[in-house]
Amino acid sequence: MATTTPFAYTSLEEIEQIHAELKAGFKTGQTKSIAFRKYQLLQLAYLLQDNAKALEEALTKDLGRPPLESVMMEIGASISELMEAYKNVDKWAAPEKPSRTLNFMFMNPVTYKEPKGVVLIISPFNYPLWLIMSPLAGAIAAGNTVVIKPAEGCPAIAALLTEQLPKYIDPSFIRIVNGSVAETTKLLDLPWGHILYTGSGRVGKIVAAAAVKHLTPVTLELGGKCPVFIDPASDLKLAAKRIVWGKFTNAGQTCVAPDYILVPKEAQEKFVKELKTVYAEFYPETAESPPRPAQNTSKMINQAAWKRVNGLLQASKGTIVCGGEGADEDKKFIPPTILQDVTFEDSLMSEEIFGPVLPIIPVENLDTGIAYVNANDHPLALYVFTQNDALKKKIFSSTLSGSAVANETIIIPGVSGLPFGGVGGSGYGGYHTGKYGFEIFTHLRASIDTPSWIDKLLGVRYPPYTDKNLDFIKKNLSQKLPSRPRAPPSGTTASSGARKWFLLALAVAVVGALTRMKSRVGAIRA
Repeated sequence: MATTTPFAYTSLEEIEQIHAELKAGFKTGQTKSIAFRKYQLLQLAYLLQDNAKALEEALTKDLGRPPLESVMMEIGASISELMEAYKNVDKWAAPEKPSRTLNFMFMNPVTYKEPKGVVLIISPFNYPLWLIMSPLAGAIAAGNTVVIKPAEGCPAIAALLTEQLPKYIDPSFIRIVNGSVAETTKLLDLPWGHILYTGSGRVGKIVAAAAVKHLTPVTLELGGKCPVFIDPASDLKLAAKRIVWGKFTNAGQTCVAPDYILVPKEAQEKFVKELKTVYAEFYPETAESPPRPAQNTSKMINQAAWKRVNGLLQASKGTIVCGGEGADEDKKFIPPTILQDVTFEDSLMSEEIFGPVLPIIPVENLDTGIAYVNANDHPLALYVFTQNDALKKKIFSSTLSGSAVANETIIIPGVSGLPFGGVGGSGYGGYHTGKYGFEIFTHLRASIDTPSWIDKLLGVRYPPYTDKNLDFIKKNLSQKLPSRPRAPPSGTTASSGARKWFLLALAVAVVGALTRMKSRVGAIRA
């Protein structure tokens, strides 16, 4: 098991030197080698495997994290993403040829996948390992050199990675900068090939504004209030299990955690009953007097976070149905708490909760919930529990969110093969698993190589511009358009429904006509 050295911030003077050294490392061209990229990815996987127990202990120290959550959602998930990149980088980085078109097929069009250079990854405290390793896998696979800025709120993880990383990876290619506001500000003053920031919208605006000075492309992974729609006809027991787990994992400090529940008011009591049953199964220690922290829950990251979330809870006018007692500021502990009869004007709806408190809002119908979601910033994730495909489609098509999830919570960022990112207030730019992480750190470089004999066909492009050449171009390069539309089409849903009714009416008319015809023929024969 590795031991950690005392945690120290990087000096401002050293930050510029680190940037220069990584720029020099990139210029060596070594990261252009696919074999070298695979070597780095595998080394990082071994770093995690070799130090798994130390990482687990550091996560417990920083976050009070239960070992199962650390192994499943941080250490294991990180190794999986590194190995996915390792296995697929050859394919991802290969040049791609577009579909052949007659006009350009002989110019050898191709897209090359080029690294962007020295990139910056600023990670948050809530998943301080995975949200380093996930984007790092993409950045390395794309051939970049990288500066990692760990969350200062997790000093145990930051110190461990700072100590261990140089043992596995050449510092010419990947470095860690530790610090807080001053060090991050210094980093943002420098030019980067790309910046990826995960955290709050407030700081996200600062990062985006700083990047403008150098026209640096940015990916922002932010948050927001993620709603959960409950169909009363759904499997409420299953919904309760998945919502309670997704909400209270990591003490609710997950950017895609369910933030509030929308349920038709006539079904609220029935759903609360299921939540109480699941809560008692998951957190039996909260039934003790007083409730105590246990291995099933994490703690808040610091006293400021504790005071903010506890303040929202104390100001709420909702009725507590689970938890609510035993909060301990010194231990940064807030018990998992569920409230019913919360209104849209409640303190718990004033901002993203980002803590172990779950409000239930009874609504007249789910259309009321849809209207509320659409009146506010687009959430990073939107959840619906239903087996009704029509209702699912209605909620998804009537709203906009970073991701749309049915009958599950919080695992969407880790689903292989899908992009993950926000929209509007919840951020922009999708990455995480697989090729999408590779693509955000990659410049798609278009290229053609035109043979000399093409001028026998395209010599008409050169001056002098004659009428003969103009006629040739009009004749051979013009596009034939489809027939002119007579009127704009109606909405997709309405037109689809209209077609169904039209076809039904037509079928009835045809059957009726055939029946009448058969009767007449029978009468004539008679």
